[in-house]
Amino acid sequence: MLSLCYVSSSAIADLSSEELVALLEKSRAKNTGLGITGMLLYKDGNFMQVLEGPDSAVQERFDRIALDPRHKGVIVLLREQVAERRFPDWSMGFQNLRDVDLRQTPGYRDFANDSLISPAFEADPSRAQRLLLMFRKKM
Repeated sequence: MLSLCYVSSSAIADLSSEELVALLEKSRAKNTGLGITGMLLYKDGNFMQVLEGPDSAVQERFDRIALDPRHKGVIVLLREQVAERRFPDWSMGFQNLRDVDLRQTPGYRDFANDSLISPAFEADPSRAQRLLLMFRKKM
């Protein structure tokens, strides 16, 4: 099973809550049909997402995201084969980080305040993985 984590910036300025909900609903429907689970974080116009599931489904889904004009600066942080899902219960878990007091989140670390497109995540993809898993435990 493939687990793929990427970051990107929204080509649209800061998305409204309504736009995020619509995006999430559409993503969940598509992901359920493809057997994909994962987590999506949003902060200050940037996304961090992990997709996990059958190799071809995850790769196809990511390829569509990378070509989507609503995304720019797409960077793959981590691509790995995993034996089991880290987000098995979510067609797409979601957290809008602008609505969260991160200091109150179990497992909080200072890196949670970094921009989602921070070079620190690219330099050490395990930071991205820890951030995503922190919200899995919270939700």
